[in-house]
Amino acid sequence: MRGKRVVVTGLAAITPIGNDLTESWSNLLAGVSGAGPITRFDTTGFDTTFACEVKNFDEKAYIPHKQARRMALFTKYAVSCGLMALENANYAVTQAEAARVGVIVGCGLGGLEDLESFHTKLLEQGPGRVSPFFIPMIIANMAAGQISIFTGAKGPGVCTTSACASGVHGIGYAYTDIFMDRADVMICGGTESTITPLGIAGFNALKALSTRNDDPARASRPFDKDRDGFVNGEGCGLLVLESLDHARARGATILAEVGGFGTSLDAYHMTAPPESGEGMAQAMSAALREAGMRPAEISHINAHGTSTSLNDACETTAIKTVFGEHAYTVPITSNKSMIGHTLGAAGGIESVISVKTIMEGVIPPTINLETPDPACDLDYCPGTPRRADVTSVLCNSFGFGGANACIVFKKFTE
Repeated sequence: MRGKRVVVTGLAAITPIGNDLTESWSNLLAGVSGAGPITRFDTTGFDTTFACEVKNFDEKAYIPHKQARRMALFTKYAVSCGLMALENANYAVTQAEAARVGVIVGCGLGGLEDLESFHTKLLEQGPGRVSPFFIPMIIANMAAGQISIFTGAKGPGVCTTSACASGVHGIGYAYTDIFMDRADVMICGGTESTITPLGIAGFNALKALSTRNDDPARASRPFDKDRDGFVNGEGCGLLVLESLDHARARGATILAEVGGFGTSLDAYHMTAPPESGEGMAQAMSAALREAGMRPAEISHINAHGTSTSLNDACETTAIKTVFGEHAYTVPITSNKSMIGHTLGAAGGIESVISVKTIMEGVIPPTINLETPDPACDLDYCPGTPRRADVTSVLCNSFGFGGANACIVFKKFTE
């Protein structure tokens, strides 16, 4: 079917290597790692004592103190990032347009830090000490809800929760709402903050995290033979999408176009993909099909690239399945080598970076890729950024529960 063309007009990111997109992008190209010892809690007794924390972020420029006190950290990131994205798009929601402006923000776990804090208060001081704001603070959809409250957006709104695919699912369904003419403008992406005792302990119990405690900066090493797990990260990445007609009518600067979106389920295992990468390949193929593009027309892949043994090998296999011989020539990168695995925020942040890559004509590197893994034998852009004419990017996100989501961004042409 022929739907509305959907373009990107605004970008924003808060990451472990920058409190805005400009700083994050600069550090990404410089190969800066966001990993370091955890400062949020005492890590004595934990198998992993480091993470990729957002550093020195101050939400006061965006959120009044009274309202900030009633928000979990993932929501503070989302509201701040949403306002940054609208500023970047040079757009403000008006009462006349409010019903045609929506918000979809993916989040995997919600307010884990506050859940732990209030549970401790319950046990130590009794039920009367639990705040009336506890439930509204921790629920995952509060990120989208608070962005709506702060901006006045009254259109389609939902929280996509599909583990590490949440962010791309959020962008994909926002794109679909505009494509189907349910909305003119969508604020979308992903947010997350789970660097907490329970979060780290839980991922340690799964044997999912790197335990390279003596060298955190080199711990996230996607596609490297010596990888030993991912590094937990946090942050937010949001985009402003518009119908092309709406963007043109207001004279917006168009940064890129959304080409297509694909999603699938593995029907296989709670936490592991099948070795064939079948579901990953299915989602990639669906995104390309919707974009009307052949694999050879993709000029860059922003990989899920978690730095776990199984994911990196499976994603490599899936890319070979979909791209054939082009798999060996298309440059691939993993932003997680520097920002860690930001879980529900990953697809949002990496989509922002994918659009920025198209705009700047520079592919960020995959750092810490020092020892090639025979199972991962493609071009992962190791070590240094690469200048290229990037006309299209396939951005991949895969999550627990067998959730797969892929989206194609392309250079805008009339």
